[in-house]
Amino acid sequence: MNCLEVIMTRRSIRKFKPNPVKREDIMTILEAGRMAPSAGNLQPCHFVVVQDPAVRAKVQQAALGQELMGSAPVVIAVCVEPERSSKYGDMGRNYFCLLDAANATENMLLAAHALGYGTCWVGGFIQSMVKEVLGLPEDVHVVSLIPLGTANEKPQVPPRRPLEDMVRWEKW
Repeated sequence: MNCLEVIMTRRSIRKFKPNPVKREDIMTILEAGRMAPSAGNLQPCHFVVVQDPAVRAKVQQAALGQELMGSAPVVIAVCVEPERSSKYGDMGRNYFCLLDAANATENMLLAAHALGYGTCWVGGFIQSMVKEVLGLPEDVHVVSLIPLGTANEKPQVPPRRPLEDMVRWEKW
C-alpha cells in the first residue's frame, strides 16, 4: 500500500485475535512513532510496550474497563515528558508536547496498518491509574493508549463530513 492508501483504509479496530505480534513489527511501529515530527525537534515522547496479560488487565481497568484493551496482545502507552518541551515555556509543556504525542500516535497507527495489524487510538483512561500500573515517573504523562494486534473484525467506512463543509480558502 502507498501512504495515501494506508491513510484512507485504516480503521479503528476494537476486536482482536489472540495472535502474537512479532517483536520486529513492534519495533518498526515504535520507530514510526520516534520519527514523528515534534516542536523544535525536542522529542518529548516515550513509549511503554505492554505484553504481559496481567499488566494489560490492569491497564484495561485504568482504561475504564474497555474490552479492547484486554483483548489486544500488545498495548503501547504513548507518554510525554513535558519538561523536554520547556524551551517554549508553558505553551511547550502544556500544548506542543501533546501535539507531538498525537503525531507519534498517528504515525504508529498508520505503520501498524501498513504492516497488517489493527489498532485503536484510546484516550479514555484514568491518568493516575495508568501511571501507577506502568510505574511512570511523576513528570511523565500518558497521552494515548494503542491496543495493537491482528484484527478480528472489518469495520465499515465511518461517515465523514463532506470536505467542502470543512475547508475554507484564505479565510473563514
